[in-house]
Amino acid sequence: MFKLKRAYDDPEASDGLRYLVDRIWPRGVKKDALKLDGWIKDVAPSSQLRQWFGHDPQKWTEFRKRYFAELDKKPEAWQPLLEAGRKGTVTLVYSAQDSQHNNAVALAEYLRRKQ
Repeated sequence: MFKLKRAYDDPEASDGLRYLVDRIWPRGVKKDALKLDGWIKDVAPSSQLRQWFGHDPQKWTEFRKRYFAELDKKPEAWQPLLEAGRKGTVTLVYSAQDSQHNNAVALAEYLRRKQ
């Protein structure tokens, strides 16, 4: 099971394992405040793709397509998340303001398809 949570929201016991899935650390957040089980930068979209997307909802479909293609090329990055999700709850932590159009939403969709 995969949940999503902004880095600025308080951690909860129901979050299970918590992994930051952004390439860049959330601005203004102290490391100990996130209570992470890991920071997996390698599952984040490339800097080029992230900058191209710019959280523009009109680019969402194409962003997902390009991001999934990037993920297909590096299964070693996302397989540990998939395995953890098969055993229990995994919360994908992200910093984007847009809760519907961000890499964590796309990553959760990708992982659910792989289950």
